[in-house]
Amino acid sequence: MTILRTRNPQTLPATAASLEPFRLMRDFMRWDPLRDYDLATPAAAFMPSFDVKETPDAYQFKADLPGILEADLEISLEGTRLTVAGKREEEALKDGERVHLAERSHGQFSRTFTLPEDVEGEKVVAELRNGVLTLMVPKRPEVRPRKINVSLG
Repeated sequence: MTILRTRNPQTLPATAASLEPFRLMRDFMRWDPLRDYDLATPAAAFMPSFDVKETPDAYQFKADLPGILEADLEISLEGTRLTVAGKREEEALKDGERVHLAERSHGQFSRTFTLPEDVEGEKVVAELRNGVLTLMVPKRPEVRPRKINVSLG
C-alpha cells in the first residue's frame, strides 16, 4: 500500500465509488482466480486489516491483532517502507478434544506500507494494548503545517 497525498480528497458514497469504471477495471486486472487455491497457504491464512490516518503531525496505523504476543511481532522501517510482520499460533488440541467448527485464522503475516519522504523514522512509536497495535510515524518538523502571524505595518 502506498500513501499518497492529494490536494482535494474525494469522498464518494460507497455505491458510487464501487461503480467507477476505471477502478472496476484496475480491480479486475489485479484479480487472481487461483489465489484462493494456493496449496502452500492455508485457506484460513491470517492477514490483519489496518486503518491508516494522517494527522498534521504524524501518520497513524492501527490493526486488530488479538492473540498476538509482543514477542511474535516484528516492526521495521527501512527508508520509507514500513513492515509489520508477526504470527498467531494455532491452538493445539488436548486429548479427547475434537473440532466441530474452526473459523478463526492463524499463521504468519506480513504487511508493508510505503510512506511519503517526510517521515522521521527514528521516532516511530509502537504500542500493543488489548490486542490493538497502534503505530505513530511522526512527520519531520519542516513539513508540518505552521501558522504564520500577520503584522500590520
